[in-house]
Amino acid sequence: MTELATLASEPLFGLPLADLWFALVFFIFGTFLFLDGFDFGVGVLFATRSSEDEKGRLLDAIGPFWDGNEVWLVVFGGALFAAFPSIYANLFSRHYLLMFAILAALGLRGLAPEMYEQRDDATWKTWWGRAFVVGSLATPFLIGLFAANWLLGATTIVTLPGIVVGLAVVALTVVDGVAFLRLKTRGELRESLATDGYRALAAYLALVVIALGALYATTPGLRSALLSPLVVGLVVATLVLAGGYALATARDRYYLAFIAVAGLVFSLVGVVAGSMYPLIDRASGLAVEDAIVSTLPLNVMTIGAGLLLPLIFVYFGVLYSVFSGPIEAGESY
Repeated sequence: MTELATLASEPLFGLPLADLWFALVFFIFGTFLFLDGFDFGVGVLFATRSSEDEKGRLLDAIGPFWDGNEVWLVVFGGALFAAFPSIYANLFSRHYLLMFAILAALGLRGLAPEMYEQRDDATWKTWWGRAFVVGSLATPFLIGLFAANWLLGATTIVTLPGIVVGLAVVALTVVDGVAFLRLKTRGELRESLATDGYRALAAYLALVVIALGALYATTPGLRSALLSPLVVGLVVATLVLAGGYALATARDRYYLAFIAVAGLVFSLVGVVAGSMYPLIDRASGLAVEDAIVSTLPLNVMTIGAGLLLPLIFVYFGVLYSVFSGPIEAGESY
């Protein structure tokens, strides 16, 4: 009974669990954006390929991964609901139309490549190929719009900073897609993708600058957070990582380029989280400490997360190991 009373009244090991769960929620969100981000990027790059052989290789490259990568979006929603149920309710009630649009875009992105390969008909492939591109463009744009609106505490769906952040996320997923495809392809396709990566990286950096300027100009309450050492440090890290990606790409260091993109993604998510903290919902004025669930369920969830998350990472480690290496000609999953 004493142990149960302690579990119900004191945070596990005296840890700042509210802050740790805030960080964990955004870490999970960043993991989704990085892993499913290259799927979105491949979908956008699909529009730049005219050869059926190259289009097929792009689809084969993400075939074993895309549905598994979407698991992280479910984990994000589950973690937010479990740890911060009032924030989950507030966000999803304010932006339920945006949530439905994200789900619809994800569904289209998932359905389109499956349908694309069902028939060897030019018209059929053209329309389902377009659907794949639309879903792959719309999903990251809408996710960026959602993240910006969450940061702003906006009650409307469309905001100027949200549009810019949405475009920035699209550009970042293209960089992610290029880095992934240069790991998974060979020959002329691999070489031609480098230029797409440079262009998308330049667009991303420009859009980040515009987004930060728009946030600073339109939201006075965020100005001190945007100038905090954490956010400034993450912006500097973004520039360093962008340079690292460009250098690694130029030298054909494919894994280093992919790691640099991971850093870019988590830096962007860190800027959102760092600019928001200690609030977690600017619209309602709720701080992290105010929105977290009570001590007992928080402790139980922490134990559960400590047991389950390593298993999830092991699963993904096995998945990516089994399907590692470039796609060979004629190979399909």
